Amino acid sequence: MTGDFFDSNIYLYLVLPFFIFLARIIDVTIGTMRIIFVSKGQRALAPILGFFEVLIWIIAMGKIMSNLDNYACYFAYAAGFATGNWVGMKVEEYLAMGSILIRVIAKRDVRQLVKKLNSHGYGATVVDGEGSSGEVHLVYSIVNRKFLQDVINLIEEFNPKAFFTIEDIRKVNSGIFPEKSPIRRLNPFKRWRKGK
Repeated sequence: MTGDFFDSNIYLYLVLPFFIFLARIIDVTIGTMRIIFVSKGQRALAPILGFFEVLIWIIAMGKIMSNLDNYACYFAYAAGFATGNWVGMKVEEYLAMGSILIRVIAKRDVRQLVKKLNSHGYGATVVDGEGSSGEVHLVYSIVNRKFLQDVINLIEEFNPKAFFTIEDIRKVNSGIFPEKSPIRRLNPFKRWRKGK
């Protein structure tokens, strides 16, 4: 009876492709996270993630190789890869790991912006410079990625048309950082932490 199910059209064209689709979502999501961890300098987790990424990939490929005439599996494999990329980016966005450098270039006096950033717990460094149209002021601030939107809001309050750039930073040694996030985030692990 079990053998009949594995030979049935329901298994071959629905269950098996769905399994391959899910496997690809999981392994590509893990692969995306592995690359992000390596780029952030957190190399201890990368080998563990790499192990599970390749293990799941081998299982999915094994199923495809044993069903080479099943084109539904090919479609599921490609769709799982595309969906896994999207899921991986969403997971990384939710975790908001690492620090970023925000560089603001302004012609007007930036003391008000620096005071605003400082009052919210963000450090800021001002450098005077020369642009194509005259004197400019550069404001540098390094913040945790989870505070990015709050800092952008402060910059836009200062000048809605402000020119700024954002860059990833691999490592930060020390600096001025806010203790608590101005944006309330859901932490699914909070209830299991000790003392909570």
